[in-house]
This record gives sequence, structure tokens and C-alpha cells, in this order.
Amino acid sequence: METTLAIIKPDAVARGVAGRILQRIEESGFQIRAMRLVRLTRAQAEGFYAVHRQRPFFTGLTTFMSEGPIIVLALQAPDAIRKWRAVMGATDPAKAEAGTIRRELGTNIERNATHGSDAPETAAFEVGFFFPWIDLV
Repeated sequence: METTLAIIKPDAVARGVAGRILQRIEESGFQIRAMRLVRLTRAQAEGFYAVHRQRPFFTGLTTFMSEGPIIVLALQAPDAIRKWRAVMGATDPAKAEAGTIRRELGTNIERNATHGSDAPETAAFEVGFFFPWIDLV
């Protein structure tokens, strides 16, 4: 089993499609090991996305991610990182495959409804960021 972090982003929560995303998570065979609704401060968003600090999209990303509530989840499944990224689809909804969450529910490359860890090291950091008190072993 592998653990990954999933985020239902502020755009999806605001549009009331979080339930559809949670249903897709369960239908795709993931176990939800932890879940919480949070609203990041700008400083927390900057800490979470610190790896992107030098990128041109950093300010827009951290502003967006702190504009409203998000739902964070620790998901488990065999090959969870790859599997969740496939269910989400490409970062740009216009380039995502039909049937993926981002293609169906994302509106643009920034407001693309979901986030997922991209590697085991990233997943460990991200899950620990939001669920430091939970032992997911």
C-alpha cells in the first residue's frame, strides 16, 4: 500500500462539487485514511508550496489556495500516487483526458479542482504537513 495526499481545492469546494470528487475517490478504490476541511492562511500556503517559491506562478497559487476552504485527504491504495494522478488528469483541464476529474470539473490550469502528490518523498512531506499527528502505517 502507498499513501498520497489529495486536495479538493477552493474552486471545487466553492462550486459544491467536493461530494462528486469524494465519490470518485471511493469508486476508484482508494481508502480514505484521514480527511479534514481547512482554510489555509497565506503563510501556510506559502509553506506548503515552498518548493515552488522561485516559480512565476507561486504568488497566484498561494493566493488561490488561501482564498477559501479546502478538503485534504490521505489516500491509500496500491500505487496510490500514480493512480490518483491518473484519476485527476493533466494539470491543465483542457489537456486532461476525458473522464478525469480535472477535465470534468476544472476550469483552467490554476482552478483545476484537485491536487495530488507527485512522488513518494513529496507525499511524505504533504501528508505530514496536514496530518502530523496521525500514524498512517
